[in-house]
Amino acid sequence: MTTPTAPHAAAPATPGARRRWAALAIACLSVLLLSIDLTVLHLALPKLAADLSPTAPQILWIGDVYGFALAGLLITMGNVGDRIGRKRLLLIGATAFGAASAVTAYAPTPELLIAARALLGVAGATIMPSTLSIIRNVFTDPVERTTATGIWSGMSAAGFALGPVVGGLLLDHFWWGSVFLINLPVMVLIVVSGALVLPESRNPSPAVWTRPASCCPSWA
Repeated sequence: MTTPTAPHAAAPATPGARRRWAALAIACLSVLLLSIDLTVLHLALPKLAADLSPTAPQILWIGDVYGFALAGLLITMGNVGDRIGRKRLLLIGATAFGAASAVTAYAPTPELLIAARALLGVAGATIMPSTLSIIRNVFTDPVERTTATGIWSGMSAAGFALGPVVGGLLLDHFWWGSVFLINLPVMVLIVVSGALVLPESRNPSPAVWTRPASCCPSWA
């Protein structure tokens, strides 16, 4: 009898139904918040501009740097999650997202606001691929996985529409930084519930990153 090597060791048992759908709820809440943050600032820009007096290029960076960082690092952070664990990366990213949200809300200058928004994007890039990988590993049944992925996608799309609505409601009562402070209690909930509910998973054979063989970058 041959002894199986580590990469081919028995996979962990599939979580029970309640735990699977609880994991989906955490993933959907995470991606909903990420999507909301892409559009929540739109209505706050006039008040923000009156407060911080940013230049026109700075206003563009304030609005767009979050999306640039988020989209640009998705694949990289997905590979990181394959190595260190998707749950671990999600919890690290959620904690960083909450901290960056607090810095963003109280940023005293346009430059610091841009930097904080960039950090939000980096943290968000750790969360989004982790949630999808967790769904893929938790839902082993193809029908359930398709349903779960569809719900996840729907929540992501809903966030784009909810952003201006949430931003408008907050701006009726609070200052522009409040659109970022709402992230804090949500991220606390995600970290606490994620630590208790989410299973850990890694790619046993992640792709190897190598140095370029020539002037043109390449990945192994």
